[in-house]
Amino acid sequence: GCAYAVVDDAGVAAKDRRCLFVDDVLSTLQELAAHHRRVLGIPVLQITGTNGKTTTKELVAAVLGEKFNVLYTEGNLNNHIGVPLTLLRLRPEHDFAVIETGANHPGEIAQLSKIVQPNCGLITNVGKAHLEGFGSFEGVVQTKTELYRYLAQCNTEITETLFTGETRFNPEVVPHFVFVNGDNEYLMPHVAECSLPSLSYGRPGRGYTIEGEVVECSPCLSLRWRAGEGAWHKVNTQLVGAYNIDNVLAAVLVGFCFKVPVHAIDHALQHYVPHNNRSEYRRTEHNSLIIDAYNANLSSMQAALESFRQTTAERKMMILGDMRELGEASADAHAEVLRQATTCGCEEIWLVGENFAAASQVVSYPSALRVRTFADVEAVEQELLNHPISEHLILIKGSNGTRLFRLPEFL
Repeated sequence: GCAYAVVDDAGVAAKDRRCLFVDDVLSTLQELAAHHRRVLGIPVLQITGTNGKTTTKELVAAVLGEKFNVLYTEGNLNNHIGVPLTLLRLRPEHDFAVIETGANHPGEIAQLSKIVQPNCGLITNVGKAHLEGFGSFEGVVQTKTELYRYLAQCNTEITETLFTGETRFNPEVVPHFVFVNGDNEYLMPHVAECSLPSLSYGRPGRGYTIEGEVVECSPCLSLRWRAGEGAWHKVNTQLVGAYNIDNVLAAVLVGFCFKVPVHAIDHALQHYVPHNNRSEYRRTEHNSLIIDAYNANLSSMQAALESFRQTTAERKMMILGDMRELGEASADAHAEVLRQATTCGCEEIWLVGENFAAASQVVSYPSALRVRTFADVEAVEQELLNHPISEHLILIKGSNGTRLFRLPEFL
């Protein structure tokens, strides 16, 4: 049904005049998306980070959607193909775009930023993920903060152009800026180094634009937030995990910046329902499930376990899947997670994958705690068919490759 095809195979192109020949299809896709974004010229927020970027993107889009017609990344189509495809969905009727970008090697955020051309940026956090590609935690930090350096360079170019008078820019227009978690010790120095205008969010009493704190988490997050010294607003979310407060406050800040009414911000946050196996609370006929099985790395595992430790339930267990792409840090990371898991008040811990199986041989745990290992998710499914589990609160957490997202139907 296509009118034309863009191809980089000269032999194919020669057979049909409807084939448009280019040197490289991927780079053409990216250049076309950048051109399309530039022509439409609507405000764009670029979001990246190690953990929480998809949830933050969804929350931000929900909040902005109360006032604007928003285009935002579907699912996690956040790479060198997904980003241009998202940008090509922009239409003149859109008021705003929220674009998620991911990376697993140095230089990738810089490349994606040139395609997205954001007006503002948000890095949720930095953590120990994709260490095989980044080489080290410092490599993660340097790659994620490529977004800051891109925005800073845009500000430099605007200033220089304004100074020469060769521009259509309005000097009164707000320059490129960032939303930042003021409590993040790794990101704040880079914001300062880039001399970027910023709006901040974080814990109370530190002078941030938006401040907030957890009210309770049992297991869904309730919090309160306020702008400056203004009135407190309590919000009961449908997100599992106290760690999601940072994602929620980021969405509040973006909405506040773009003048979404306060009551509309609260409405969006309270009615957002997580999906895609992220921070999802689900009651089945037999159990209560906390499903966070889309992805896993050391920092996200630690946050999920700490939240689960604080969650009260009569009978608790967890099913943990291997964390992927951790390189040489993998063995230590799995052992560290398992040690933490033993402190969460569980009756049983089920471990899926060879990395956790190896960790179980070097970590000691109380004799009353039952720790079991499984080669893969199929083995877990078979065990649940033979010996069903009931009346438990169960945390399911692992990298997407372990396919733990298949387990809820067996629980």
